[in-house]
Amino acid sequence: MATLYRNFPGRRELLEALYTDEVDAICEAAESVDAGTPGAVLMAWLHRFFAFATTKHHVASELLAHPHRSNPVFGESRALVLAAGRPLLGAAQRTHEVRDNLTLEQILDMIVAIATIHSDTRYLEPILEAELDGLRPRPL
Repeated sequence: MATLYRNFPGRRELLEALYTDEVDAICEAAESVDAGTPGAVLMAWLHRFFAFATTKHHVASELLAHPHRSNPVFGESRALVLAAGRPLLGAAQRTHEVRDNLTLEQILDMIVAIATIHSDTRYLEPILEAELDGLRPRPL
């Protein structure tokens, strides 16, 4: 416990560090996912983002409950995640595996919305799959 207090002046700083570490892991995963086609890579990364969004929802809620204007942890984190995911979406769109009329912001916002539903993953997984199925281009 003393080590925590030496490294983090308070609970908020500890939560921010945990949140930031997870954001870094999501960004690193964008470069290391090996799932085959660009569409499969994007889907695997989006599943990883969903796991992050569902497990870190409580930490994010607590951080948002008492925001500090001087620490833009969420804005910076969102920018990092978007920068990491855009090449994946672009590649999947270029191969026509994913619709080209959605932005990464829209896709991640949908995932976050699903992650905020109060239920367990058995309930949420089919909803996520329906959303991800909707990313595929419509047949002509």
